[in-house]
Amino acid sequence: MTARVSSGSASVHPHVRLLEAVYADLPRLAEFAAPEIVLHPAHRGTDDGQVLRGKDAVLAHERDLVRATDGTLVMDTEHIVANDYFGAVLGRLRASRPRSFAMPFCGLWRFADGLIIEHWENAHAPHALQQLLAPPDPADTQG
Repeated sequence: MTARVSSGSASVHPHVRLLEAVYADLPRLAEFAAPEIVLHPAHRGTDDGQVLRGKDAVLAHERDLVRATDGTLVMDTEHIVANDYFGAVLGRLRASRPRSFAMPFCGLWRFADGLIIEHWENAHAPHALQQLLAPPDPADTQG
């Protein structure tokens, strides 16, 4: 995954580097997440949207996203900004399985003591993303 940083200066905040690493390799989230991290999934507000609490639940969610795309998930970042307290990442989520798709996203992050303590996933069309990542209906595969 490509990360382009839009900082106006030569010095880049360490949280920008942290977010670059996470978006380049989602499992690296484990290195930077506080044990009590809270995740607000992109599908919140849909029928089964929920808040996830704790590092294990958040990492399971990220692994499920990668698994749902048969490992084809890519999060191309366009802009990353961060300071001691917050970070924001704009980009495009894409995958080729189970169906080819690309969708704008905005990830919002909150930090404390150098660790990620909260994350809000924001997909441009969360309902459509949920449908795209859903396993194919077995009825659709029968001929």
